[in-house]
Amino acid sequence: MRKAISILSLLFLIIFASGLNPLGSSGRGGAVRPEVRLSFDHFYDHAELTDALKQLQKAYPDLMKLQSIGKSYRGRDIWAVIITNPATGPAERKPGFYIDGNIHGNEIQGTEVALYTIYYLLKNFGKLEFVDRLLNTRAFYIVPTMNPDARDYFLHMPADSNMPRSGLVPYDDDRDGLYDEDGPDDLDGDGSITFMRRRDPDGNLKTSPDNPLVMVPCRPGEKGEFILLGLEGIDNDGDGQINEDGPGGYDMNRNFGFNWQPNYVQRGAGYYPFCWPETKAVRDFLLAHPNIMGAQSFHNYGGMILRGPGAKNLGEIVPQDRQIYDYIGKQGEKILPGYRYIVIYKDMYTVYGGTVDFTYYLLGIYTFSNELDFDQYAGTQPASQRRGGEEDEESARGRMFRAGASLEEILYHQLVLMGEQLVEWKPYKHPLYGEIEIGGIKKTGRRVPALFRLAETCHRNAAFCLYHADQLPLLKVDRVNVKKLESGLYQVDVRIANDRVTPSISAQAVQRKLHRPDQLKIRGKARLVSAGIITDRFRELTDPVKVRENYLQVENGIPGFGQVDFRLLVEGSGEINLIYDSLKGGYIEQKISLK
Repeated sequence: MRKAISILSLLFLIIFASGLNPLGSSGRGGAVRPEVRLSFDHFYDHAELTDALKQLQKAYPDLMKLQSIGKSYRGRDIWAVIITNPATGPAERKPGFYIDGNIHGNEIQGTEVALYTIYYLLKNFGKLEFVDRLLNTRAFYIVPTMNPDARDYFLHMPADSNMPRSGLVPYDDDRDGLYDEDGPDDLDGDGSITFMRRRDPDGNLKTSPDNPLVMVPCRPGEKGEFILLGLEGIDNDGDGQINEDGPGGYDMNRNFGFNWQPNYVQRGAGYYPFCWPETKAVRDFLLAHPNIMGAQSFHNYGGMILRGPGAKNLGEIVPQDRQIYDYIGKQGEKILPGYRYIVIYKDMYTVYGGTVDFTYYLLGIYTFSNELDFDQYAGTQPASQRRGGEEDEESARGRMFRAGASLEEILYHQLVLMGEQLVEWKPYKHPLYGEIEIGGIKKTGRRVPALFRLAETCHRNAAFCLYHADQLPLLKVDRVNVKKLESGLYQVDVRIANDRVTPSISAQAVQRKLHRPDQLKIRGKARLVSAGIITDRFRELTDPVKVRENYLQVENGIPGFGQVDFRLLVEGSGEINLIYDSLKGGYIEQKISLK
């Protein structure tokens, strides 16, 4: 037995010495990658996220680049990850797909979805043909959290499920000349901000006969038992109000520089577009990578796949682009059971200055925003009947203040989560209200998935992102025909085809001239004399295209699931390179012989 163990040990030493890893994946040149183990049954704070990203970069230096794209107000790094297979070309020559999460501080699970997407791509490269194709032909640009300050505040400081939504630049919500001086207070010291209630025979609420933790509205003429006083807190600034000026108080998803409106139109918009360090950092990152063609932002909650426009004044999206959105969005409903593919302003509410409109209308990027998860206690309740949808902090608190916790929600917390996220009503002596009771749902008991469901949220939403990324342009030289003419001239017919639904240039970008057109080039000892696009190959009809210095511009790009046939008149001989260079659709090159 000992001899057998010794032989086995020797075999392992030989295997590892040869650069092979029987237990894990190998890196460039067969070198053993360090093992990185991440779990998706908890939420990562900024320090844990930073450590995870650095571990992944160390393990996959050939595939992943980690960079700080700026600092938050409180000095935390805003991390961005770039993933591609450089062996098949640099990232900037591939269609790019962008992901961000956690622009709103309390909407935390978007960070886990983004981190899971990074982890999944890296762990499965070399194992899954689908992932290999993605990293060989696309580049991924991922910002796991846009709002690291508020994320850490939510995870480590007393908060309720709706705050802090804002970034943490001090903000004078109540316009008294002071900043963030009167936010909620964790009176019972349990780490969450829950509700206060007071016994009052003239109150408008009573205990539910079905469950003593639930309050229901009194019927007309019925004697009340309680009034709901709002979230835990005291009057910190002595102005007679409670909780009117908490941390921050603006909305970064109203601060992007397209269709922006000031605060009196769109609450939380900020002083001017991109006035916050976090939104400016993301803007600069997007502008620095013009190859990005698809994008995804993660919010919560309500189980929605949202597309623009965010506001009615923008009109409807260009019909050709709407077909692309519909193709991908409807497939998303299959990937994400229960999620609804809908339009922001029509089906939810108006958003001015949001990321979805900025990226599509100004950068020509097909962008979705997923509202992650829905009521955990809803069971099989149809999506059309569910409550949900992202709300600003004030609206969400108002709804909760009016409704409290429903019977089904309390039962879910009692029977499924076994009280983990539930604070039962308990007495407290308040300096203003006297004898009160404190209780309700903890901060991570609403809007975010229970930890036993987090992994599914991550995987399914990552799958939707990767499906969208796979539907970015996939261009190829589909056909080349060289015909020798007189006087050293050659007729070169070439077809550039696109095997995916997304065109190489969006219709919005074509109409508004948002970026440079595609280019068809020749390189080598040859001169491009003239060119045209073949409109009828049977009758040899072409539309002439202006020739520049050995290239022509393809103004409309290559359509999704389509192709364009070109006829080139070339003077020269020998081998030349035929190049199709699309800013957002990729870069392909093929050698052809003039003979």
